[in-house]
Amino acid sequence: MTTSNIIVLVAFAFYMLVMIAIGVVYSKKTKNNEDYFLGGRNLGGWTAALSAQASDMSGWLLMGLPGSVYLAGTGEVWIAIGLLLGTILNWYIVSSRLRKYTIVAGNSLTIPSFFQNRYRDKKGIIKIVSAVIIAIFFAVYTASAFSSGAKLFATLFGNSQNGEMDQTAYLIGLIIASVVILVYTFMGGFKAVCTTDLIQGLLMLVAILAVPIVAYAILTWDQGFSQALISKGVESPENYLDFLKNTDGSPVSAVSIISSLAWGLGYFGMPHIIIRFMAIKNEAEVKKSRKIAIIWVVLSLAAACLIGMIARGYLSTQLEAGSSETAFIRLIQEIFANNGVLIFIGGIFLCGILAAIMSTADSQLLVTASAVSEDMYKGVFKKNASEKNALWVGKIAVVVVAVIAFFIALDPSSSIMGLVSDAWAGFGSAFGPVVLLALFWKRSTLAGAVSGMAVGALTVIVWDYIPLVNGQTPGAATGLYSLAIGFFLALLVNVVVSLISKKPSDDIVKEFESIKNIEI
Repeated sequence: MTTSNIIVLVAFAFYMLVMIAIGVVYSKKTKNNEDYFLGGRNLGGWTAALSAQASDMSGWLLMGLPGSVYLAGTGEVWIAIGLLLGTILNWYIVSSRLRKYTIVAGNSLTIPSFFQNRYRDKKGIIKIVSAVIIAIFFAVYTASAFSSGAKLFATLFGNSQNGEMDQTAYLIGLIIASVVILVYTFMGGFKAVCTTDLIQGLLMLVAILAVPIVAYAILTWDQGFSQALISKGVESPENYLDFLKNTDGSPVSAVSIISSLAWGLGYFGMPHIIIRFMAIKNEAEVKKSRKIAIIWVVLSLAAACLIGMIARGYLSTQLEAGSSETAFIRLIQEIFANNGVLIFIGGIFLCGILAAIMSTADSQLLVTASAVSEDMYKGVFKKNASEKNALWVGKIAVVVVAVIAFFIALDPSSSIMGLVSDAWAGFGSAFGPVVLLALFWKRSTLAGAVSGMAVGALTVIVWDYIPLVNGQTPGAATGLYSLAIGFFLALLVNVVVSLISKKPSDDIVKEFESIKNIEI
């Protein structure tokens, strides 16, 4: 191992030890399920905002998105635009009302519990369906984070040959990332996750802003940016830099733009993001969090797109499709390479990628644990279970889902963006319409919610995995993102079934109407 690798490894080790230490501290403060899963509903504005956005922007922000822009140019920025719009709408439409409603509806600790309490589901059907969907799609989502960590480690410390990922280094990185994330999530619960997410969100922002600024200044010191792109093999910089064109000069298709913008719909159904809304201290902190979160997202998404473009003109070796997701890593390596101090600074910036990975995976594991513990074990199978037993069931669930995600991520050729895309569509389609209708339509019924949820999840599975069109999946044949189809089908089914089923009881309607007059 080279001296530079050792320096970077020291920076990584220090960072990981700090995260584990936070888990140890908060393990002593966790007394019950509300502490473990919602932190006692006591999050401040900064912690809530950065925790929500850090848990949202996983390794795909610093690896997947820059890699897509690196290869295909600014025609890929439509995804970032869709995500920005989704973030803004989520904070302004959902955050405050969800926080109030979950408290009024039986002090719900989880999204499935809120659904059950909102619709007075005495049999727990909606909780079971929700918990199963969470377990399935979060296993895939968590796998994308583990894969990001493994690729980071393999790129930095492995011996790649002919563009192939060093499989041994990938496996070691996968084990390290999985174990560290698992340890501090298992020990500390929600408060540990949110505190680490606050630190990680700030570190991500510093890394993602500083690196492209430095790289652009060096790159354009003695030449224009377009000339730098040409020198690195980009034949038509004007096409590469036009967000309405593909690199070959053809227009970005309407289907592609619609699919990219549809990513924004996913926010309404992301349990690991909207659960932060439930945990915010009060209404004043919600308003503060909203502003902080939106500013963070604007800066981070814009910077991620810039990283892809600048890396295309800066990197000495052109990356192929299989390695494009390492563009940010290689950019840092080339900029901070001259001496020990610069290498250590580069190591800290690389920790920003680690932060993006860890801040999402820990949140996903925690939500899965709450679904299994609160919604399945204590909510359905053993309603008289003690807090201690339920808490341990949740922690065991964290381990199980982490192991499943580990095996999903074992393939070094798996695409980070592809894994995230599948899970994002699943959650957005299954939960997004249900959340919106539960919060804002008093005529919504239990039958409508369960039907819509099932249709949303199944649509994504069929659209992305079943070869129905000449040996291709509908998604591959049409180029249309499954979330765009799944979300609206689920919404339609929810509305239709609600209208033809029995009206909600007076008790449900009265509770719904009371939310607008509540200040909590």
